[in-house]
Amino acid sequence: MTDDSGVRPARPHHKLTDDGRRMREVLSYSRRGSRFTPRQAAAWEAYAGRWWVPDEAVDEPGFTLAGLFDRDAPLAVEIGSGVGESTVALAAARPDLDVVALEVWRPGVADTLGRVGEAGLTNVRLLGVDAVWSMEHLVEPDSLAALWTFFPDPWHKARHRKRRLVSASFAHLAATRLRPGAEWRLATDWADYADQMVEVLDAEPLLEGGRTERWAERPVTKFERKGLAAGREIADLRYVRR
Repeated sequence: MTDDSGVRPARPHHKLTDDGRRMREVLSYSRRGSRFTPRQAAAWEAYAGRWWVPDEAVDEPGFTLAGLFDRDAPLAVEIGSGVGESTVALAAARPDLDVVALEVWRPGVADTLGRVGEAGLTNVRLLGVDAVWSMEHLVEPDSLAALWTFFPDPWHKARHRKRRLVSASFAHLAATRLRPGAEWRLATDWADYADQMVEVLDAEPLLEGGRTERWAERPVTKFERKGLAAGREIADLRYVRR
C-alpha cells in the first residue's frame, strides 16, 4: 500500500525525525550478528540471487509479494522463520502455496536458503523487512491463505514486553490480511506469552479459535527443543479469520 504519491512510507530503521535524526522505534526484534559459517556462505552464494529479496526491492514501484513467484497461487506468510525448519517442511507439504518467509537474522536466512535448495523447492521466497511494516504495506487485505508465527521472541523481561509481536494492534492488522476461513497458526514455549496471545487474539472480533493440540504439520525445531530442554511447555494456537 502506498500514499497518494505512489511511494510507500519509510521502513523501520529508515524513519527520521524532523531535524534529520534517526527515530527511536519500538520493534519486535533486534538485529543479531551477521557473520556466516562456511556452510551458510556457500548457501548464500548458491541461492540468494534466486530466492532472497533485497530490502530495497520493496521500495520499487509496482513491487508485490505475488510478483515474486512465476505463477498465480495462494500466498502464505511466515513471520520469524529462523533457520527455516518449519518453512521448508510446510512449503514442501503444501506445494500449492507460495510462501514468503520474513526473517531479519541473515545467517538464519542463509540456513533457510540451503534447506530450500536441498529440498528442491521453488515456492519459497525470503524477505528481511520488518514484519509489521510488511504486513501493513505489502500484504493486501483479505489475501493471505495462511499465516504462521512460531516461537517469536518472547521478550520475557517485564520492561521489554511492549516489544512482543503479538499485541492487540498487530492481531487486528494480521486478521485483516487473512482471507475469510484462513488460519493463523502460532506456537510459543513461554507460558505468559501464550496467555497474552490468547487474551489479545480472543479479543479480536475478526478471529475465532484458541489453544489446540500440537500441529502435526509443524516440525520440532531447534527452538522447540531448546524450550523443552529448559522444562517449558509448548503452546500451540490456531485462529481462523471469520
